[in-house]
Amino acid sequence: MKAGKLPESVMKRSVFKQLHNRREDVKVRPAIGLDFSAIDVLEDELVVLSCDPVTEAADFAAGRGVMAALNDVACSGAYPVGVLINLLLPTSANEQQLKDIVKEIDTICEKANAEVLGGHTEVTRAVQRPLITVTGVGKVHRASLKENHLIEPGMDLVATKWIGLEGTAILAMEKEEELLNRFSAPFIDKAKKLIEYMPVWSEAAVAVQSGAGGMHDVSKGGIFGALWEMAQAAGVGLEIELKKIPIRQETVEICEFFDINPYKLISGGCMLIAAKNGEQLQGMLEKQGIPASLIGRTTSGNDRVLLNGEERRFLEHAQTDEIHKVIR
Repeated sequence: MKAGKLPESVMKRSVFKQLHNRREDVKVRPAIGLDFSAIDVLEDELVVLSCDPVTEAADFAAGRGVMAALNDVACSGAYPVGVLINLLLPTSANEQQLKDIVKEIDTICEKANAEVLGGHTEVTRAVQRPLITVTGVGKVHRASLKENHLIEPGMDLVATKWIGLEGTAILAMEKEEELLNRFSAPFIDKAKKLIEYMPVWSEAAVAVQSGAGGMHDVSKGGIFGALWEMAQAAGVGLEIELKKIPIRQETVEICEFFDINPYKLISGGCMLIAAKNGEQLQGMLEKQGIPASLIGRTTSGNDRVLLNGEERRFLEHAQTDEIHKVIR
């Protein structure tokens, strides 16, 4: 199989169809376009769980794993409680590397007011570099839970910050020497720092306050993948104005250098929000210092359309993230 997320058909056929046991206290189950599960614990409160590995690159992997898992928790409308860490180290690792990884995890947890709840740490010959999987845990009041299958036709779609943030930062970290052949060191340093935009907890809180219909963290597969998954979960169509999708110049130039598509590039830090009044949500986000762009709307039917001036074409599901063309 190809590197990257499994194709939707394989997920449905070989994963979801093989899962049969059901419990009454599990209120949200795995599905395409849904990155969390929810368990009933109290009359008005649910525990939300999400799991994310970091496989694209080694630099800042632990921090990105924590942010990705807590981003998925935030997309449910929940606030973070903590993380469980599964850390596999190669035999070439040393104790200082372990300390650095744990410090990285603790720094991000402190920013999110989340605690490390436990996990597993092991040295194994099965890996050649540290492999980290993070389970995010959060809590949400039942009335605040956001599920993408409840998104309706006629809703506005708002994208926060910019697409490609995480992918641009990864490429700047992992391919710095190659990039220095064309770009200046300050330019590359600026691209690396885009990772600081990766948490989406603030915009999730604003979206919950505004009564948004659903949220999706734009991660692997990029904005095209996120749009497809959100529409698939809700059973709606899309009309998206390509020129309104926000993108930074650093992303444009680095993607051109590697000849990859920024719209299919891992984009942690950008959140896609469906709302009945996108302009109002956009204003609320910008008042909190969060850049936001109204990029389109949901429609009835199944057509998922990208508009670029007079050009009109259909959105295709992104099978593989573009970053795998550069980092193998």
